[in-house]
Amino acid sequence: MRPLLLHLDHFGSFREPVTVDFTDTEYFALVGPTGAGKSTIIDAICFALYGTVPRWGREGAVAHALAPSVSAGKVAMVFESNGRRYGVVRAMVRDAKGAVRTKEARLDELDPAAPPAFDAVVKPLAEGENVTIEAQQVTGLEYRFFTQCVVLPQGRFAEFLHAAPRERQDLLVQLLDADVYERIRQRAAREEETAKQAASFARDQLAKLSGATEDAERELAERLAALRRLAETIGADLDLLRAREADIRRAEQERAAVAERQSVLAQLRMPAAVPTLASARRAAAESVGTLTAEVAALEADEHEAFEALAALGDRGAPRAALAALDHRDRLRAETARARAAAASAAASLEGLAGELATAEQVLAAAEDQRERLRDAHAAAHLVGRLAVGEPCPVCRHPISQLPRHEPPADMRTADRVLAGARERAQRARAAHAKAEASASMSATQAARLESELAALPAPGDRADLEARLAAIAKADELATQARSAVRAARGRLEDARAAAEQVERQAETAWRTLESARDRLLVSGTQDDPPPPLVREDLHRAWTELLGWRDRAAESARAALAARDEELAQAGERLAGDRRRLAERLAEHGVVAPRDGSPDQLGAAVAGTVARAESALDRLKEDRKRAADLESQVSMKEHEAKVAHELALRLRANAFERWLCAEALAVLVASASETLRELSDGQYELALSDKTGDIEVIDYGEAGMRRSARTLSGGETFQAALALALALSGAVARGLDSIFLDEGFGTLDPATLDTVATTLERLAAGQERMIGVVTHVPALAERVPVRFEVRRDAKGSHVRKAEVG
Repeated sequence: MRPLLLHLDHFGSFREPVTVDFTDTEYFALVGPTGAGKSTIIDAICFALYGTVPRWGREGAVAHALAPSVSAGKVAMVFESNGRRYGVVRAMVRDAKGAVRTKEARLDELDPAAPPAFDAVVKPLAEGENVTIEAQQVTGLEYRFFTQCVVLPQGRFAEFLHAAPRERQDLLVQLLDADVYERIRQRAAREEETAKQAASFARDQLAKLSGATEDAERELAERLAALRRLAETIGADLDLLRAREADIRRAEQERAAVAERQSVLAQLRMPAAVPTLASARRAAAESVGTLTAEVAALEADEHEAFEALAALGDRGAPRAALAALDHRDRLRAETARARAAAASAAASLEGLAGELATAEQVLAAAEDQRERLRDAHAAAHLVGRLAVGEPCPVCRHPISQLPRHEPPADMRTADRVLAGARERAQRARAAHAKAEASASMSATQAARLESELAALPAPGDRADLEARLAAIAKADELATQARSAVRAARGRLEDARAAAEQVERQAETAWRTLESARDRLLVSGTQDDPPPPLVREDLHRAWTELLGWRDRAAESARAALAARDEELAQAGERLAGDRRRLAERLAEHGVVAPRDGSPDQLGAAVAGTVARAESALDRLKEDRKRAADLESQVSMKEHEAKVAHELALRLRANAFERWLCAEALAVLVASASETLRELSDGQYELALSDKTGDIEVIDYGEAGMRRSARTLSGGETFQAALALALALSGAVARGLDSIFLDEGFGTLDPATLDTVATTLERLAAGQERMIGVVTHVPALAERVPVRFEVRRDAKGSHVRKAEVG
């Protein structure tokens, strides 16, 4: 472990943030007055890694990390170990009860290529309580051994010197990485088990190859040789089979041709219509001729009828004349009705005029009667308001006597009478106006109709017109009947022609059928007895001659088919015999061939059997070779298992660890003796007690007397402990990259102090190891190339780096 940067923030006596840069520093001294905070820097290194400090007493205590007036603080360090760079941070807080606890702890791996910094994190390694465990893995030392080999704090400098043998052995086991032998033993045990499993697996595989023997290889080689001889000699047999099969195929083709000819002969049939086609053709021709003449005669009659119809002219003119006569008669009747209506309206108008005059007179009387009654009511009302002596409202003379009047009739009665008279007069006026309008309209209509009637041309004779129309209708009927007769005759003629064409098509089809059948017979027949020649004169006769020839040819085909069947049977027997003999020969050699296989399939079966035998022989040879390899592998793995077993057995004994640590301790004590002899000016050496294993001192000032190291004085104890510490750092624990000495050098005399300083300088110059000392002795501090000056004031401790030129 080698520190590069150390950051303290409110840790111990450092009340302000401060960073100590150890980069490029090999040998340094922390100098300053007593109580300035020099040891606090060494404490911070321990605290950053393990979360506690040796001089705080109890391991794991953190109460002294913060001053009483501080509520929070932090320690962080960038360091290198075993070629890798790390960053560790621990933050502390004081809770409400005043107890100090660790708030945060983190250990990260940093980028070694970057400048030392806390933020160059490559990956996080641990947090919380796991930081201390991971720090032990990174440094390779537990806390208690770290404080005996790397950091030698005040008051505990001589712990290793006075430690019990068991404690020293535990430290040496860790420093020497002696537990690697236990890992080797465990690895040897695993290797033994792996080798045993591999040997067992190889034996199992070897058991599966028990058939891979020399005899089996020889038998398989002999069978392969026999199969190859069979493959070389079987060609003639296969050629014979191919010839037999060719003969059968040829006979089958010939039989198929005969069977095809027989089938063609059997299918030959005369069409059913052939015997009657000749008479049907004659009848159809006669029917067409008769109907053609009939159509011509009917067409002449049709022409004559239409000419007669055309001579009578169009029936439109007589129809128009008759329509005009009918129109004249209708006008006359309408005119008479109009005149009668006008006369009736005039008579009715005279009566209505009298009724209107009477109604007007009654209305005038009713109106006069109502006016008089109204005046009477007004007078009666006025009389009621007159007084004698008052002026008359009519004549303005004084009234001498009130007039007497009878009470007038009721005005409502007069009003009802007047309303009735007015209603009757209104009805009379309306009826008179309507009658007057009707009379005027009837007179106007009568005049109009008379004018139209006068404007019509002179009428023709109705009887003559009707006779002319009847003659035209009769001629039209005769022409229509003639046309229908022509159409019917033409239809019959078309049917007759279609029937004649159908007969012709049947005859042509029969001829084509005959020709086609004869052509097929020519193709399938023989030149010895060809079908009779075809003469296109008499269809029925041609068919009859061909069918007679067919009967003779069919008998010949049946005889030929029987001969071909006999030939095929004999060829099949010959092929079966040859195939059976070949199958027996193949079976003798173990060749599995398909039943009734072709010569090519049989040849392929032989070739396949040869290939499989070759492959089987190759596999057997490979199995024999693999079996030999497996036997060698079994032997080798059994030997490896035995060696691993012996190694694990040797390393299992505890005596090996004791022997190793004893040897290391002897080397350590010998190296420390040389340093101590130099420091004590040849007076002291160190040795191990043969009885107790404790470290003893050989005092040459007392004739080489051996005594316990505990009998040394304080200064002598410091010299012996320093010698052991330097031996641990230099001779035994070569993996330790730094050592920090925090012990009072003031107890040393000048000569011893000079020897200690020279030893430290030589140790710093000879190896790549950081050495730090805590001292307030100027003579020692002046000889250290780098000094960190620590001072303390009211604000706390401060540090400044000073390099000696």
